[in-house]
Amino acid sequence: MDQAQQLRNIIKNTNKPQRPLARIITVTSGKGGVGKSNVAINLAIQFRKMGKRVIILDADFGLANIEIMFGTVPKHNLCDLIYQGKNIKDIITWGPEGVGFISGGSGISGMYNLSRDYLVYIIVNLAELDAIADVIIIDTGAGISDAVMEFLVASGEVILVTTPEPTSITDSYSLLKALNQTPRFSREDTKVKVVSNRVSSDEEGQQLFNKLNAVVARYLKLPLTYMGAIPQDQMLARSVMQQSPVSLQYPNAKSVRAFEAIAGKLMNPQDAAEVVKPRGMAAFFSHIITGRKLSSTPAQNYSSSPNLPA
Repeated sequence: MDQAQQLRNIIKNTNKPQRPLARIITVTSGKGGVGKSNVAINLAIQFRKMGKRVIILDADFGLANIEIMFGTVPKHNLCDLIYQGKNIKDIITWGPEGVGFISGGSGISGMYNLSRDYLVYIIVNLAELDAIADVIIIDTGAGISDAVMEFLVASGEVILVTTPEPTSITDSYSLLKALNQTPRFSREDTKVKVVSNRVSSDEEGQQLFNKLNAVVARYLKLPLTYMGAIPQDQMLARSVMQQSPVSLQYPNAKSVRAFEAIAGKLMNPQDAAEVVKPRGMAAFFSHIITGRKLSSTPAQNYSSSPNLPA
């Protein structure tokens, strides 16, 4: 029996009918510096205000954006689960409003070469998150690395954050092209949703989405859903300097109203086609581990993009 089949058996035994499955939302961007982590954190806060239990997994290796914005340093990360025998509850840091936070560190990249016994232990532990959280937000690294693609393919629900900067739009297209060309990507099973960030108005946000959507529809035939715009906001910038989510620090800020509206759309989709069936963490990570061995296409092959429409 190969490792992939072994992992499928683990998932089958882990995802019992009575076990709830968490909804996994992966937040990503084509380039750094577009406010991706801010979107992840503030959506988490809004979900908490709606009564949902939320955990953020910081999968942006080498950067600690989530913990910086939470103003806290976690005692443990995913490496401690894998190599130090900690259980899943040991590595969760509880932040503002009761939002849980797990630092990925280098732990996820180290999972690919582990023995079956280790994988069983890790996946069974990760599956416990389904009983702790209703929503798990994955904050990926920026760009089109293999690791980012694996997260996007595994999650089933992707929020792409982009800004009006020409480089952000081009890099967003490159990320979607890379995702579309990933062998295990299924457009039927993965919903891609776009958030326009740092715009001057709702109209600019809509225009930004229309520009990206036009070229994606023409060249990739990949359906995108527009979730809304987050305006330029001094209160948001100030909250970052204060290491506190703007949704808590300045609850009446205009950016907070935008986060509330986007969270509402995510939790109460008007279109039945946008409803995403929860996958749970066991299936999510097993998908990543097994797919790692199948992926061999260099990410740099995906970087070219056509001219975007005016």
